[in-house]
Amino acid sequence: MAYRVIQWGTGNVGYHSLRHVIQHPDYDLVGVHVHSDAKVGKDAAEIAGLEPATGIIASNDVDALLALKPDCILYNANGENRPQAAIEDMAKMLAAGINVLSTAMIFIIYPPFASASMREPLEQAAAAGNATLYINGVDPGFSGDVMPLAGLQLSDQVEEILVQELVDYSTYQDPEFTGVAFGFGRPESDSPIMAAPGVLKAGWGGMVQMIADRLGLELDEIRESYERVFTDEAFDTPMMPVPKDSCAAVRFKLEGMAHGRPVIITEHVNRLRDDIAPHWPMPPEGRKGVHRCIVRGNPSVQLECFLEGSDGDHNTGGVQSTALRMINAIPVICRHQAGLVSTLDLPYTPTTNIVP
Repeated sequence: MAYRVIQWGTGNVGYHSLRHVIQHPDYDLVGVHVHSDAKVGKDAAEIAGLEPATGIIASNDVDALLALKPDCILYNANGENRPQAAIEDMAKMLAAGINVLSTAMIFIIYPPFASASMREPLEQAAAAGNATLYINGVDPGFSGDVMPLAGLQLSDQVEEILVQELVDYSTYQDPEFTGVAFGFGRPESDSPIMAAPGVLKAGWGGMVQMIADRLGLELDEIRESYERVFTDEAFDTPMMPVPKDSCAAVRFKLEGMAHGRPVIITEHVNRLRDDIAPHWPMPPEGRKGVHRCIVRGNPSVQLECFLEGSDGDHNTGGVQSTALRMINAIPVICRHQAGLVSTLDLPYTPTTNIVP
């Protein structure tokens, strides 16, 4: 029997999620929630750029959609810049007895690390509805949990675990959230969201703490740092125009400290042109991006993940993979006991959609 799924949100990630759900033989799309009035009343296939029509009509009627009683909702609406609204959305779904898989609210990727103000309403709703919530993605997500856990199975006497996202973001068409949060295209006088103390830790610290907890390692603290490089000439990208003397590259790092040194580290280097900030870590030659995990130990292990989308672009691959991190976990989450879960609570979640 196919799992009955509602797709919630059809934006940057939701668009690709919708396409994959429609084309997956194990899932039965029963509803689509849209925020744009222009999409209300359209067939799901039209929104996804597919044929033929599905007969599933997009709606913004929350109560009518929840009344469909799906097995799960794929919640890909933006959450980080509307956290209270996102928590209220997901709590209502969970309390109605509907499992939720979400790429929003990265602050709850590892529930024990999340703030009580975010975690507790969702825990209460999950208990009331006997439903499960799972939040993940690629980074934060897969690169900082699955890759380290895989590498650590091959090593011993570990001195350091380094997770890196080294990606050219120029084709990542999300200026409203990613562009603003990272500070791209803004002058040095501007203070972006991610530069504020505690923001990086809230977003990516959960990955660091998750690995520490899995290893039984007590961290003294998680340190955060944020740097920018500014361009001396204006240029255009698919993401946004980049004015002269504005931010064109960002590097940030979180360091889980123990034994007087950084032991678990997650680092981002994101550029809007591949010749900006050449002194910072770079992806391998000929590649626009890499997700890398290095376990320095005896022996040392290095894993590298390259994503490529249906259009050949690495950022499209990242967005598709973010959506599929949730889609492929649907069977496991629908069978899981109620509550807020993380990757540590789950088995592997491979796709079963093999092309004949």
